Amino acid sequence: MSDAIKHECGIALVRLRKPLEYYTEKYGTPMYGVQKMYLLMEKQHNRGQDGAGFASIKINATPGTEYIARYRSVKTKAIDAIFGKISEKYGKMKRKFPQESKNVEWLRQNLPFLGDVYLGHLRYGTHGENSVDNCHPMVRENNWRNRSLAVAGNFNMTNVDELFNVLTDLGQHPRQKIDTVTVLEKIGHFLDEENQRLFDYFKPDHNNEEITALIEENLDLQRVLRRACKDFDGGYAMAGLTGYGAAFVVRDPSGIRPAYYYMDDEIVVIASEKPAIKTAFGVEYSQIKEVSPGHALIISKNGEASEKEVLPALEKKSCSFERIYFSRGNDPEIYQERKMLGKLLSPQVLKAVDYDLENTVFSYIPNTAESSFLGMMEGVEDYLRTYRRSAIEEANGDVTKLENILSFKPRVEKLVIKDAKLRTFITDNDSRDDLVAHVYDTTYEVVKKGIDTVVVIDDSIVRGTTLEKSIIKMLDRLGPKKIIIVSCAPQIRYPDCYGIDMSKMKEFVAFRAMMGLLKDHQREGMATEVYQKCQTALANGAAKEKNFVQELYDQFTLEEISSKVAQIVKAPGVKAEVEVIFQTVEGLHAAIPNHIGDWYFTGNFPTPGGMKVVNRAFVNFMENNNGRAY
Repeated sequence: MSDAIKHECGIALVRLRKPLEYYTEKYGTPMYGVQKMYLLMEKQHNRGQDGAGFASIKINATPGTEYIARYRSVKTKAIDAIFGKISEKYGKMKRKFPQESKNVEWLRQNLPFLGDVYLGHLRYGTHGENSVDNCHPMVRENNWRNRSLAVAGNFNMTNVDELFNVLTDLGQHPRQKIDTVTVLEKIGHFLDEENQRLFDYFKPDHNNEEITALIEENLDLQRVLRRACKDFDGGYAMAGLTGYGAAFVVRDPSGIRPAYYYMDDEIVVIASEKPAIKTAFGVEYSQIKEVSPGHALIISKNGEASEKEVLPALEKKSCSFERIYFSRGNDPEIYQERKMLGKLLSPQVLKAVDYDLENTVFSYIPNTAESSFLGMMEGVEDYLRTYRRSAIEEANGDVTKLENILSFKPRVEKLVIKDAKLRTFITDNDSRDDLVAHVYDTTYEVVKKGIDTVVVIDDSIVRGTTLEKSIIKMLDRLGPKKIIIVSCAPQIRYPDCYGIDMSKMKEFVAFRAMMGLLKDHQREGMATEVYQKCQTALANGAAKEKNFVQELYDQFTLEEISSKVAQIVKAPGVKAEVEVIFQTVEGLHAAIPNHIGDWYFTGNFPTPGGMKVVNRAFVNFMENNNGRAY
């Protein structure tokens, strides 16, 4: 992807269903669960590079010993830092107590992080300071372990202010007004209430020690989550551990954010992506299940696990952008979806090059566009098969013509090379331009100057910054007649509010193109009208009902906006003609039929809070307010 963006986080959870002695005997180490967590997190490294966290729970730990352990890091290699520390502690323990450490139960009691349930998190910080305090898991500790809670999630709430007010109305004093804290405290509050309900129920017939055990056996996590999540507006996949060993992962009713699980008689495992589970445990993809929207996979203290409804499921709107860019492409479904995105673009590409394949060079922007590039070339080959049949008939037996027809292949070259591991979003806007100019390099002497058209496919175009400042300038130095940039994703027109760092409209090149067209057609007054509608709706509480910004995009065709985008990304001094081709929304749904969340492209947000965010984002733009819309 040329315009790198911060995006959603990753979660991992492992529940061992056997005693540690079982894994020691079968796999040769009591650290089996820790090792699997390392694999799960490392195989989801693409989901978080700003930090990581790890927590474990020891079930039925002896009073006076730690039952919960947590370590978080924001080091450059946070996963290695975390598991390196755990490994170091294990090594020291074996050296200091060589005989005792052969006893698995002794190790369990004395070695931090050696537990029965593990929770991990990979953080991509979409906003806020990149500090350890912002890393998950977040922990809410209590002397009663059945009231203790650790939560890690891939989520973003649009209604943090409302959730904060709910907590203060309950008499709480949340330490911060951020969704991470409000989610933890809200679940924690109803966990406390469930504890109190059971305590009052058992009190007449049992002493306090007996009641603690009875609470752990009877605590209804489904009820806790149903009450805690009822006010949430956002996309979320949240995992949690209770201090007594029960665990859960809960998913939003629209299934916006992903969560998958696998279980057998040895383990229950949860992750944000299927390939991580596949690789870590060597299971078949068909054995990996998706957590249903509005449901929670709840794992009891004794290891029993099942999905339970928390909120009524809505129409599934799982994120399509997740499939285009964020997730690992070795998931077989995602691989085929990305190939199809490219293949569906081939008719537009062929038309744009006037079917002159002899003078066209095809390439892609590494790395996530590679699968779509293969699909685009499949589409070109399909066209060539049809062309060859008619050309062979017209050749009328001419051997030379037949040889030329049969030997012709599309010209494929590696024109764009990611030369440095620079992340253009890690710096402020003023200094980003200097960085992006050095991220990519090219291969010279493969383009016929003044004759060839260069076609380069990318997974998406968000800001257009890297195209304008680096890639198009770089390709122009090769001397092509024309440069065609192809986006596997449709035009990104609207902000995200469910965990991806795309909250400011002015940064979207498609939005800038639309506003430019309004100016070109002397219809800027429409923007003022929409601004006033947004203001009124925000003031009277109707902003959650309609996305008014759609009215502006409705004034222009897809092709008109694409043409304006091409003008924007063509920097002064570029000699080649520049054209930009975007995927259509219809093509998106044809390629990815089971994940239809498309609010970035259409403005059809799956939650009321999303509608409010887009209207607020437009007001911010019109008022030159650089703040976030949620």
